[in-house]
Amino acid sequence: MAESRNNFTDPGERKKAAPMLFSLSMNLIFAIGKGIAAFFGHSNALMADAGESMADVLTSFIVWIGIRTSVKAPDEDHPYGHGKAEPLASIGVATFLMIASVLIASRGVERLWTPPQKPEMFTLWVLVASIIIKEIIYRYLKHKSDNVKSNAMLAEATHSRSDAITSFMALIGITISIYAGPRYIAADAYASLLASVIIAYNSIRIFRPAFDEIMDAAPSRELIEKIKSIAEKVDRVNEIEKCHVRKMGMKYLVDMHVVVNANLSVLEGHDISHRVKDAIRAGLPEVSDVLIHIEPTR
Repeated sequence: MAESRNNFTDPGERKKAAPMLFSLSMNLIFAIGKGIAAFFGHSNALMADAGESMADVLTSFIVWIGIRTSVKAPDEDHPYGHGKAEPLASIGVATFLMIASVLIASRGVERLWTPPQKPEMFTLWVLVASIIIKEIIYRYLKHKSDNVKSNAMLAEATHSRSDAITSFMALIGITISIYAGPRYIAADAYASLLASVIIAYNSIRIFRPAFDEIMDAAPSRELIEKIKSIAEKVDRVNEIEKCHVRKMGMKYLVDMHVVVNANLSVLEGHDISHRVKDAIRAGLPEVSDVLIHIEPTR
């Protein structure tokens, strides 16, 4: 099978990965800024937040590579396309998040056993800015992922929302450490421990749908019913006997058994199958291919 120009299915496919470059750039800025502020501001919770932002840089890069690979056109070695690169990227994100949660938790426990320093006031403003901007990034990536049906981009969006939540936890911990007196300075370390739990939980949330996609789990019943409904409306289709759907990157592949009159010719059955395929792809652009088996009425 000949590859299309630049290996992409169409010129616009490459642009689907563009939002991830924005996320990657912002995460790099966050990681550096939070790290500097945490070091000079003596905040363990903010340092945990900076560590997660540095992990975000790597995960954003993984997702960017995954999406760029997933939208490549099918070739001789990958006749079904490269869509599995996307859930693999999501699994990579989940793995790094779990590692980050363990490292952050271990640092938090360590700080509980050593005399902590009181965090500086300016660390609060760093976290406030982080919460606001991370929520903006979440909404941006969530909107883009809904448009292109990308689980990997949705995973990155969910990751950004979890960042905003962990930053909020750090904000509470630092605020208590600063204003509640010396007895409560350890609140900063406890906040980092709570953040590690949230990060671990979100890694599981990201991993599960990606693993389902790797295992070719069926999508929502609603999508399957839509596909069947479109097919059943095509002239001379008696019923849909089977309809199996699996996700391949940002697209879906459909295997379907269509029942038609047993007295139709092979040519007529062939024509019906093409009209069913065209109708489904026109009604649901996220479906990239439909494999139809014609069954005679009994």
